[in-house]
Amino acid sequence: MQRGIRGTIIWIGKSSNHDELPDNLLNFIRRFNNPPKRYTMKRNFSRRKFISGAVAAGTLAAGSRAMAQQSGSIRGFDHVALPMQHTEEMLAFYRGLGSRVIENANACSVYFGDQMINFHRPAHWQDKTFTLRAPAARPPCGDLCFVWDGTPESLKGMLHRAGAKIIEGPVERQGGRQKTASSVYVRDPDGNLLEFMIYP
Repeated sequence: MQRGIRGTIIWIGKSSNHDELPDNLLNFIRRFNNPPKRYTMKRNFSRRKFISGAVAAGTLAAGSRAMAQQSGSIRGFDHVALPMQHTEEMLAFYRGLGSRVIENANACSVYFGDQMINFHRPAHWQDKTFTLRAPAARPPCGDLCFVWDGTPESLKGMLHRAGAKIIEGPVERQGGRQKTASSVYVRDPDGNLLEFMIYP
């Protein structure tokens, strides 16, 4: 015995003749397929109540998502912009750190993963018509911290190949992850301070 479409019981057996079914089974099938009016009303009411509740819950959830989208939050840094003085030396240095460099007429973009440093070329940041910058910024004015994904030995090797001299470290520092890390400090050809941090 199985329940068919829309709650109707269909008998599947050796015979399709209802006269050959046991009386108690035949009565049960008739009662199920033709329930009393009171039972049907109660079932229909429960179904309407369930659907109404589901619609209300869906509306509330959609409203909550809309409010979350409207409120939003700051996810993190996308890039920083700094004025640059010694263009060729700076680009060679940052390429030595393993970064990808894209050049255009006004700036050189240096990429580390999903983050970027925009180094404005000297002619661009000295142009008085260029106002979308910190007006008092002159090279060197950067103090940047990078997260190194590797061992202290591999970091020292990379800095040595790039021609960077460690001026301090390793020392313990508290980072943006609110954890203690080990840091070393170097300077780039313009004199910007660079910190390389290793989290445990």
